[in-house]
Amino acid sequence: MVTQVTQGIKISVQSKYEAAHSRPLQGYIVFSYTISIENKSNVTVQLLRRHWHIFDTLAGWHEVEGEGVVSMQPLLYPGEEYQYESFCPLMSEAGKMHGSYLMENKKDGSTFLVNIPIFELVVPYRSN
Repeated sequence: MVTQVTQGIKISVQSKYEAAHSRPLQGYIVFSYTISIENKSNVTVQLLRRHWHIFDTLAGWHEVEGEGVVSMQPLLYPGEEYQYESFCPLMSEAGKMHGSYLMENKKDGSTFLVNIPIFELVVPYRSN
C-alpha cells in the first residue's frame, strides 16, 4: 500500500491483479485498486474531479479525466474517510498509475489539488 498526504487529505492505494477477469493471450490484463481518502484537515471538503496518468509498458502513457470517482463526488467532514474500488485494464503485464483529485474547501469555496501517489500494476509472477 502506498500513502500520501496533501493539505491534510490522506490518500492510500492498494492495487491487485485480477486474474479471473484478464485474458493475457489477448493483451487484456485487469488490475483493481482500492483507494481510501481520509480528511485529516479541520475543514469539510468535497471531491469534484479526478485526473489519472496511466502507464502501460506496451501502450505508453495516457490520461483519464472526469467528474468525481465511481459516479460519486463524496463530501468528507473532518476525520471522515471514503473508500472506493475501481479497475484499470492494460495491454501488458506491468504498468503504473498516479494522479490527482480536485477538492473543494466547503468553508471558503476554494479548490485545491490532492496528489494520488504513484502505484504499480504488476502481475505477481512478473515481480519475482
